Amino acid sequence: MHSKCDSQSSTSQCLPTASSQSTTASAALTKENLDTMQPDIEGKQRDGEEGAPKWWASKSMEHKPINGNYGWAVVASGCFMLMFSMGCVNSYGSYQTYYHLNQFPHEPMSSLSWIGTLQFAVMNFFGIPAGILCERLDSRLVTFTGGLIMGIALVIASFCDTEVWKLMITQGFMFAVGASLVFIPATSFPAQWFTTRRALAVGIVVSGSGIGGLWLTPATDHMISSLGTAWSLRITGIIVFAVNSIASLFMRNRLKVQSRAKIVDLSVFRDIRFLFIFGGGICGTTAYFTPLFCLPTFAIQVAGKSTDFGTNLITIINAASTVGRVATGQIAASLGNINTLSFCTFIASLSILVLWLPFHAGGTLVACAIVYGLFCGGFIGLLPVVMSELWGVQRIATIIGLLYIANFIGTMVGAPSSGAILDNIGHGTNFKPTIVFSGVFMMAAFGFFFMLRLAT
Repeated sequence: MHSKCDSQSSTSQCLPTASSQSTTASAALTKENLDTMQPDIEGKQRDGEEGAPKWWASKSMEHKPINGNYGWAVVASGCFMLMFSMGCVNSYGSYQTYYHLNQFPHEPMSSLSWIGTLQFAVMNFFGIPAGILCERLDSRLVTFTGGLIMGIALVIASFCDTEVWKLMITQGFMFAVGASLVFIPATSFPAQWFTTRRALAVGIVVSGSGIGGLWLTPATDHMISSLGTAWSLRITGIIVFAVNSIASLFMRNRLKVQSRAKIVDLSVFRDIRFLFIFGGGICGTTAYFTPLFCLPTFAIQVAGKSTDFGTNLITIINAASTVGRVATGQIAASLGNINTLSFCTFIASLSILVLWLPFHAGGTLVACAIVYGLFCGGFIGLLPVVMSELWGVQRIATIIGLLYIANFIGTMVGAPSSGAILDNIGHGTNFKPTIVFSGVFMMAAFGFFFMLRLAT
C-alpha cells in the first residue's frame, strides 16, 4: 500500500492535472496579451478624457458607399446652403444700387461696396477656423449654427438700415461669419463622397450660389420696391435660417480626420503648386466682384438704361454662372481640371476687357454678362476640385480654408479699390479705369493657373 501511494504521489508530481494546465494556459494568455491590450485601453481612456462629447464630435460615415445615393443627398444639401449664403452675397448688388440711388445718395460708392466686400472677405477669412471646426465637431451642428447666425444677422440689419456702418457690422461682418460655417463644409465635403463624378458633384453644389443669385436678385429687388429694405432683410433672414436648418441635417463628412498636434498645418505653403493656386486666388477674387457690383450702375449712369435693366444684368450673370459651374465640371472630366480652370479665367478676363471696356450699348452689356457669368462660374467651381485632385480629400476642409485666405486678401483689395478708383480717378462717372483694373487682375489669375499647369 505504501509503495502504491508513493507511486501515485510521484506521478501526480510529475504530470500536471487538467485543471492546472488550464490555469497555466490562461495565465500565459493573459500575460502574453497584456502588453498589446494595454495601449488600446490607454488610448480609449485618453479618448474618453480628451475627446469631444459624443453628441457633438465629428463622426465617420465610411460605412456609406462612395459614389452612392447619400453622396447626392450631401450635394443637394450643399447646393441649398450656397443658394442662401453665396446667393445673398451675389444679390447684394440690388441693395447697393438702391442704397446708392435712394437711401444713401451722399455716401461714396466705396463706402457702400464695403458691405458686400465684408460679406465675401470675412466669409473667406474665417475659412480656417470653419475647417477646423468641421474636423472636430459634427458637421450638422456646424452648418446649423452658421444658418442661425446668418438669419439673426439679417434680421438685426433690418433695424440698422439708417447708418452704413451698422450695415457693415450686421449685413456685412456678422452675416459672413455665419456664411463661413456653411460655405466651407458645403464646398469641401462633396468631394469625399465621389471619385468618378467629383467635378460634376462640386459643380452642382457651387451652382447653388448662382441659382440663389438668379432668383434672389429679382426677389430682393421686388421686396425692396414693395416693402422697403427693412422688411426685405427680415424676410430673407427668416428664409435663410429655415432652409439651412433642413439642409444641415444631410451635410455629413464621409471621412473622420484623426487628431493631430498642429491645429493648422501650413506645410502646403512649401509646395509651389499651392503658391500658384494661392496667387491665382488673390488675383481672381480681386477682379471677381467688380462686374457684379459695378455693371448695373454702369448700365444706368453711362449707358442710360433703366434700373430694371441694370438689375437684370445681375440676374443674367447669376443665371450664366449657374450653367457655367455645372458645365465646366463636365468639361473638366475630359480636358482636365487645371486646364479648364485656366481657360475659364482667360475667357472671363476677355469678357471684361473686350466686351465691357470699349462698348456702352445694351446688347454688348448683356453679352458681357452672359460670357462673364459662364466662365467666372468655372473659376469658382473648379478650385475645390483642383485642391482635392492635388492633395486628396482627407483634410480638404482645412486646405480649402487656407486657400480662402487668398480669396479674403483679393476681396479686401478688389471691391474697395474698384470703388475708390471710380470715385477718385473716374470721378463717379468714368468706369474705364475700374474696368481695366478688374480685367488685368483676372488675366493675372490666368497667368498663375497656367504656371500651375506647367508645374504639375
